[in-house]
Amino acid sequence: MSIVYLIPSVLHDNSIQTIPHYIVDVVKECQVIFAENERTARRFLKSIWKEIIIDNYEWFTIHNSEETMVSTFRKKLNEEKNIAIISEAGCPGIADPGQILVNIAQEMNVTVKPLVGPSSILLALMASGLNGQQFQFVGYLPIDTQLRASRIKELDDESVKKKCTQIFIETPYRNNQLIEAILKIARPSSRLCIACDLTSEKEYIKTKTISNWKKEKIDFHKRPTIFLLLAQSA
Repeated sequence: MSIVYLIPSVLHDNSIQTIPHYIVDVVKECQVIFAENERTARRFLKSIWKEIIIDNYEWFTIHNSEETMVSTFRKKLNEEKNIAIISEAGCPGIADPGQILVNIAQEMNVTVKPLVGPSSILLALMASGLNGQQFQFVGYLPIDTQLRASRIKELDDESVKKKCTQIFIETPYRNNQLIEAILKIARPSSRLCIACDLTSEKEYIKTKTISNWKKEKIDFHKRPTIFLLLAQSA
């Protein structure tokens, strides 16, 4: 029977120490690799296992043409081959298209083995000091200015009612615009954590109230960032 291994990858190229040594042994057990970005995955595997012969593996890209991808994935499972799924960064299946394949494996009653590695979402939550008992990841907020403003207010209001930490992300070159919108719309008493460049030498994680963030000079342009918001009624 096939086994599907969910292989964690680094958040930054210089963060190899965040990957457990046993990952190499697991990769040796696989014959097929589905990667969100094949070029990045090849470089990553070379960095943790210099002797790897990349061409010994069957490579497939996780893409938006789901019907073709799913068909290929099913075929490899029926051939009883062990498959590695590798995200662009972090853990497969967490804010990641690999969950499509994991869902198929579950439907086919194939063993799925998640492996320990860095997740920017969880690392940010751990270090934020915000509510780790009740939280939700809501992905990207709308790009449209009015829709984004409405969504921020909705998340802030929901956080008050549920005492829930709201976790979201943005394309790095739009970070500053998002922060500006949050500071304008969220309650002054709400707490915002900005966590960026996680596991790198430039790692930055700070939690402040909205009113205190307004006193700061803020520039997170083009830095991979996780945002966490926990609202409190004034």
